Amino acid sequence: MRISNRAKRLQWSPIRKLIPYANKAKEEGVRVYHLNIGQPDIKTPPEVLLALKEFETEVISYGPSQGIPELRKAVARYMGHYDIEVDPDEVVITNGGSEALLFAFSIVADDGDEIIVPEPFYTNYNGISQILGIKLVPVTTKAEEGFHLPPIEEFEKVFTDKTRAVLLCTPNNPTGTILTEEEMRMVVDFIKKKGIFLITDEVYREFTFDGKKHTSALKFKDAWDQVIVVDSVSKRFSMCGARIGNIIAKNREIVTEAIKFAQARLCPPTVEQHLAVAAYNLPMEYFDGVREEYERRRNVVWNRLKGQKGIVLEKPEGAFYTVVKLPVDDSEAFAKWLLTDYRNRGETLMVAPAGGFYATEGKGTDEVRIAYVLEVEKLERAMDMLLDALQKYPGKSCD
Repeated sequence: MRISNRAKRLQWSPIRKLIPYANKAKEEGVRVYHLNIGQPDIKTPPEVLLALKEFETEVISYGPSQGIPELRKAVARYMGHYDIEVDPDEVVITNGGSEALLFAFSIVADDGDEIIVPEPFYTNYNGISQILGIKLVPVTTKAEEGFHLPPIEEFEKVFTDKTRAVLLCTPNNPTGTILTEEEMRMVVDFIKKKGIFLITDEVYREFTFDGKKHTSALKFKDAWDQVIVVDSVSKRFSMCGARIGNIIAKNREIVTEAIKFAQARLCPPTVEQHLAVAAYNLPMEYFDGVREEYERRRNVVWNRLKGQKGIVLEKPEGAFYTVVKLPVDDSEAFAKWLLTDYRNRGETLMVAPAGGFYATEGKGTDEVRIAYVLEVEKLERAMDMLLDALQKYPGKSCD
């Protein structure tokens, strides 16, 4: 028997691949502070949990492949709060943001085609593209520049006759960077000139700090036919396990093709869609408290790590992640060592090595992604342990 090349080429998630070591540490009685995965500890809104308790049915049946009308209408109303007019028929509900990405990639590109993406990027872009046989072509951004986009000439350099789209994430996972309106305009002009698509991952739309604002690709009406927005309830409403996402496209041909993919997997989960309706119907003021809490947590990480010898990071502008350059020769070995060898009063921490967030071989080997999803006191403790561990780690690349 033979295992497929598709399966063999698929990478392990850098976010989850070290979990066996974390589990072993826990079995030994060690407390592990998880900074490796974007699982919020903020409580799911009570209105959502109430909708779960009140959901009544005798049969949990199939729903429409495109998603229940109530949810598509709720998404359209929500986008209206950002002065973006969306018709419910321009929304396709998916099994989480991951399936939305799978559909978007599948619609714009064939096996062997290319999608340009700034790196570092959300690691599952790699996994989805590998499943589909699509090549992600990186444009590198730098920690020293806050991971903002390079000049458009860098995109021109990697454009080929196989390029089908540009993929952006803003606010960004894993870097916390918010692309400015000027950066977005630059890329929109590029995709218009080249006649390709723009896929934007806008899952962290509300997570913006220091008064900065998110700019949706749908703000650029002159590119509506070329824009696909990917979204999700997971982080916005602390509903990661509900697995509800969506695609929004003003181009009805894109929606039609997305529905065909949706029909192939039948329908998104019925119960969770009703919970998502309750979430999207929350007042926009809900996000104020959530944003303030994550900004406090961002400040803990920033204040503890800035100016430390050998550490390079810029102040995260949004989402709840940052990529940090550390004085280590191999960040994956360091992350593993934290779980297998490092102990501080019976505790340790877990980070995500950043190599898996790049497409360029050898990039990110001295960087980690930190998800600041723990409450302030726990984050302070985790940052203290990180600095202590860097002093004790035998694989340092500098004094």
